[in-house]
Amino acid sequence: MEFSAKQIAAFIGGEVVGDENATVCTFAKIEEGMPGALSFLSNPKYTSYIYDTQSSIVLVNSDFVAEKPIKATLIKTANAYESLAKLMALYESMKPKKTGISTMASVAASATIGENVYIGPFVYIGERAVIGDNTVIEANVSVGDNATIGSDCTLYNGVTIYHDCKVGNRCILHAGSVVGSDGFGFAPGANGYEKIPQIGIAVLEDDVELGANTCIDRATMGATIIKRGVKLDNMVQVAHNVVIDEHTVMAAQCGIAGSTKVGSWCMVGGQTGISGHIQVGNKVKVGGHSAISNSVKDGKAVMGYPAFDHVQFARASVIFKKLPEMYREMDALKKEIETLKQQLADGGKA
Repeated sequence: MEFSAKQIAAFIGGEVVGDENATVCTFAKIEEGMPGALSFLSNPKYTSYIYDTQSSIVLVNSDFVAEKPIKATLIKTANAYESLAKLMALYESMKPKKTGISTMASVAASATIGENVYIGPFVYIGERAVIGDNTVIEANVSVGDNATIGSDCTLYNGVTIYHDCKVGNRCILHAGSVVGSDGFGFAPGANGYEKIPQIGIAVLEDDVELGANTCIDRATMGATIIKRGVKLDNMVQVAHNVVIDEHTVMAAQCGIAGSTKVGSWCMVGGQTGISGHIQVGNKVKVGGHSAISNSVKDGKAVMGYPAFDHVQFARASVIFKKLPEMYREMDALKKEIETLKQQLADGGKA
């Protein structure tokens, strides 16, 4: 597939600077540009590459001003990175999709399969499961009894959807992700831990994406809910009865303990742990490697272990680096004070 600068500008609402007939058929990083490729520039750190890139077209922000001649055709847009995402989504949507059911798949007779669905080898679709139109299910996926998968979804190799769980429309579940495994519920007894049956479900609303090996536990009762537009990176653990509100994003290896509520439009850095039975407000930003042990109000930015205000954390980090030097200075001052005390004492006796 080939697109001209004029066509691209029309699609993203941009302005062409240069040859509007320049064409591209692939994408490339600006520092690895090649003829026929589309690149983008949004981070000022990469500005130097735009003057030498071999890419045919480069997306730039509207306020970009060139300091010297540029060989590539530019398309100026309000947000180059966002425009690139739209173009890549368009490019991906135009790729031919596989359809049909593999002869090596096992599909229950009572299951409902929509139109233009692809079901790969060694897939299991349980009794009364529902698969929506245009959904792609790659090899070795398991969809339990009474589970529902919406339309236009993609389930990559090895995904497991447990019984009764629900996945909305346009969801992407990467390899090895699990929806509806048992919550971690055990009651201590005289002879060990008694398992508490987890009789609830897990629900993914529309436009959710789960990274590889991410796990969403089913609720003890009721539902664990991942709301519309949430994006979770690889190896994220979401415990029973958690609710993550719309458009929140979490980087890899985060963990959320049971019954916690996370607000909408939050951004959570990798390897963050969030305690159970607390509330994280809307538009909260959490730095990586943080530990959230108490509820966080709307709009806060926190980090640290345990997490606290990010400005205080930055100041404390500066001091922390200086602690050995400060200790030596304090030790020297203590010795000086002791010497002065001794001198005063000796003077008093005189």
